[in-house]
Amino acid sequence: MNQLRAIVSIASDLTAALSSEERYRRLLEALRRVIPYDAAALLRLEGDALIPVVSQGLSADAMGRRFALKEQPRLDIICRSDEPVVFPSDSDLPDPYDGLLANDHGEFTRVHACLGCPLRVGDELIGALTADAVRPNAFEEIDPSFLAAVGALAGAEMRATHLIEALEQSAQRQGLIARDLMRDVQLRQGSDIIGTTRVMQRLRQDIDLVARSDFTVLITGETGVGKELVARAVQAASQRHAEPMLYVNCAALPETLADSELFGHVRGAFTGATTDRAGKFEVASGGTLFLDEIGELPLSVQPKLLRAIQQGEIQRVGSDQLVKADVRLIAATNRDLEQEVKAQRFRADLFHRLNVYPLRVPPLRDRVEDIPLMAGYFCDVMRKRLGLGPVRIDADSAAALKSYPWPGNVRELENVLSRVTLKAAAKTKRGDPVVISRSHLGPDFASAQAPVIEQISSKAKTVPANIDFKEATREFQRSLIERALAKNDGNWAAAARSVGMHRSNFHHLAVRLGLKRG
Repeated sequence: MNQLRAIVSIASDLTAALSSEERYRRLLEALRRVIPYDAAALLRLEGDALIPVVSQGLSADAMGRRFALKEQPRLDIICRSDEPVVFPSDSDLPDPYDGLLANDHGEFTRVHACLGCPLRVGDELIGALTADAVRPNAFEEIDPSFLAAVGALAGAEMRATHLIEALEQSAQRQGLIARDLMRDVQLRQGSDIIGTTRVMQRLRQDIDLVARSDFTVLITGETGVGKELVARAVQAASQRHAEPMLYVNCAALPETLADSELFGHVRGAFTGATTDRAGKFEVASGGTLFLDEIGELPLSVQPKLLRAIQQGEIQRVGSDQLVKADVRLIAATNRDLEQEVKAQRFRADLFHRLNVYPLRVPPLRDRVEDIPLMAGYFCDVMRKRLGLGPVRIDADSAAALKSYPWPGNVRELENVLSRVTLKAAAKTKRGDPVVISRSHLGPDFASAQAPVIEQISSKAKTVPANIDFKEATREFQRSLIERALAKNDGNWAAAARSVGMHRSNFHHLAVRLGLKRG
C-alpha cells in the first residue's frame, strides 16, 4: 500500500505546477517512505558521466562532483542495465558515495546496500536514480516491479523539465567547439558554471537572455571570479556557437604590436612585417572575439576598436583598405571602467559601446553556499589529475572554507584545494581515500580571525545608519589596512601578519580597495 501511495504521489507531481527542483525533491521524499535509504540521488547523463541533479543524505560537495562511468563500476552497471539493479551487500565493487554521506563527519563511512534504476526515454538513457544505505540488508525486500515503475516515472519527470533538450544542446556545443582556433580556450578549465545561490541563478538567466542577441557584452568582476567562464557560456548559448571564439589578453599586448594583433598588417608596414597577416578581428569573422582585461588596452588602440564596433570595419596596419568583420564582441575587466574614464585612462565613448549589456560576476564571498559544490568539483578534478582514490573534505575543513574571505575568489579556491589535496595524498597509500582536514589548509584558515571580527563589531557602532552596506564594508577594510600599515611602518608583509592574512591576499585586497597599484 505504501508503495502504491508513493507511485501515485510521484505521478501526481508530473502534472503539478512545480519547479524542477521541487519536483525532484518530492520524488526523493516519496521514495524515502518506502525505501529505507541513508542517501539517494537523481543524476543526469552528460556524455560518459553522471551529474547529480538533486540528492538527499549526501554531503554538499557531492553535488559538485562528476561521476565518470568508466571510473564507477556500479554506476556503469546500472546504466547498462535494462531494469533496476540491487547489488549484493557483500559486493567488493567500490561505491561512488563512500565517504560522501551527510552524516559521515570525516570518518569515511562506507555504503553497504546499493540499488539503482536506469532512467530512459524510449531507448535513450538520460540518467539514473540511486539509493544507498549503511545497513547491509536494507533493500533485500524491495519489489523490483515497484523500482521499475519508479524509474519510468523519474525518467518522465526529467523529460517534462526539458533536460533532454539541455543534454542535446550540450552535446552539440561540445562537438562544434573542438576547432583549432579554440585551442587557447580549450587549454583552460572546463565550461561548467557551478553554483545554486540566487546571485548565480540571476547570472545564468542574464547569460541566457543576452546570448540570444548579438549585443556586445561587458563582463566585470574581481580577479579570479570566472569572467572567462562566463564569456564561454555566452558563446556556447549564442547563435554563433558553431563558430570560433578567439581569446585576446589585452594586458599582454605591447602597445607597439596591439594594432597588428587585433587588426592585422600588410607586408612592409613595419620592420619585421615580411608577409601580410590577418588580425584577430578578421580571423574571428562570423564568430566571437573575447577581449580579456579590456581595461589594460592602450589608449592609442582604443579609437580603432571603437570604429570596429560601430562600423563593423577594420583596417590593417599599413593599408588604406577597409575590411568588413562580422564579429560578436565580449569584453572582460576587473577594473572599474567608469573610474578609469574619469581618470582619462579609458575612452568614454568606447566604454559606452562596450557596456551595452553588462554582466557582473559576483565574488566568492557573496555566494558562500556555493563553496562546497565548487570544492567537490575541484577535488574531483585533482583526483583524476593525480590518479588518487576518493578525495573527501571533512566537516571542520568544509566549515573553514566557508568562513574564509577568499580575496582571490574561485581561482584561489582552486589553487588551495589543489595544494591541500596534494599534501593530504602524500601520506595516503595509493588508491586509499584521501581525507582533507583543517590541518592541511594551513595558517590562513586558522580560527585566529576573532580579533578582526571584534574590530568589525566595534566599528559598526560608528557607521552612519544611512550608509550603503558594501561601501561601509570597504571603508572598514581600508581603515584596517591603513592602521595596520601605520603600526608596522609601511611594511606590507608585517601588516598582513598583524591582521592574520597571507601577504598575497592582503596585497590583492589593497589593490581592490584602491590603496595600492596592481
